[in-house]
Amino acid sequence: MQELKIDGEYIQLDKALKLADTVQTGGHAKFLIQEGLVKVNGEVEYRRGKKLRNGDIISLENIKILIRS
Repeated sequence: MQELKIDGEYIQLDKALKLADTVQTGGHAKFLIQEGLVKVNGEVEYRRGKKLRNGDIISLENIKILIRS
């Protein structure tokens, strides 16, 4: 599992995917999220602006990303 360290209280889902080098562009992140391919804490998430906080886990295909603050 990959860890993503954030500076603030939260990070938005699409920005987290870009910061973790999971996607190349914000448009690609938007597409994956809208297609229901991204899960947050085991639940499909359709909001690209979803606020992720310490301990949240993003799942995308075989990739898991743990948010750490």
